[in-house]
Amino acid sequence: MKLRKVTAASAVVLALAVSATACGSGKKSGGSSGGGKTIAIGIKFDQPGIGQKTPQGYSGFDIDVAKYVAKKLGYNEDQIEWKESKSADRETMLQRGDVQFIAASYSITPKREEKVDFAGPYLLAHQDVLVRADDDSIKSPADLNNKKLCSVTGSTSAQNVKDKLAPKANLQQYPTYSACLTGLQNKAVDALTTDDSILAGYASQSQFKGKFKLGGFKMTNENYGIGVKKGSDLKAKINKALEEMVADGSWKKAVEANFGPANYKYEPAPKIGDVKS
Repeated sequence: MKLRKVTAASAVVLALAVSATACGSGKKSGGSSGGGKTIAIGIKFDQPGIGQKTPQGYSGFDIDVAKYVAKKLGYNEDQIEWKESKSADRETMLQRGDVQFIAASYSITPKREEKVDFAGPYLLAHQDVLVRADDDSIKSPADLNNKKLCSVTGSTSAQNVKDKLAPKANLQQYPTYSACLTGLQNKAVDALTTDDSILAGYASQSQFKGKFKLGGFKMTNENYGIGVKKGSDLKAKINKALEEMVADGSWKKAVEANFGPANYKYEPAPKIGDVKS
């Protein structure tokens, strides 16, 4: 009799434990197919116009794209868990399942495609330069010869210019793009180089409006894609969402809202799967 009572009590405890575990699991981020109560999305925290964390929240073109995609996947904005995705960490974050997808000025390359899958592309950017608005001396990449060309420490952008287009460029490495902008404004450097979308985002900040301009040189193609874990069925769903974003005008609205103040001559929305070399 005692044994049966103990067994019954144990069964009740076990049932409660299982029930609690099941309830708790609903709070986790959605899996590869989504469907959880939250979704973890990787973005940049420090790129104005692209992805930026501010006291007011998160803003930028990638943020707008991510919100749209999340909505199509069944998540409202308050169900999104934003996670900073630094360039060197992106593949690892996807492989570990830290995030369901990453929208962070993430260029599609063959090397990266060995580790993760990409939806998109959703933006075709190009390496370009930013110069002072009143400087008419830099009209082509060759004009960067004997000029002080700034980029961030560890970036290959400035070196690409020196190796291929302006061998006499005087490379200057600064810790951040913001530091380069200050140097450009103070005439410590003559130009800043990276993706034109990133440059447009910085130049669109209220404190810099009208002070800088893009060269429009289109020195490389940078196909921005949304990274997902290798083999994830989210890829097809995100591609469908991106197509709908273009079709209903939301894509164009997001581009102009985030890059417009810099007079960014953006490319038309790329076709899904059309990666320009």
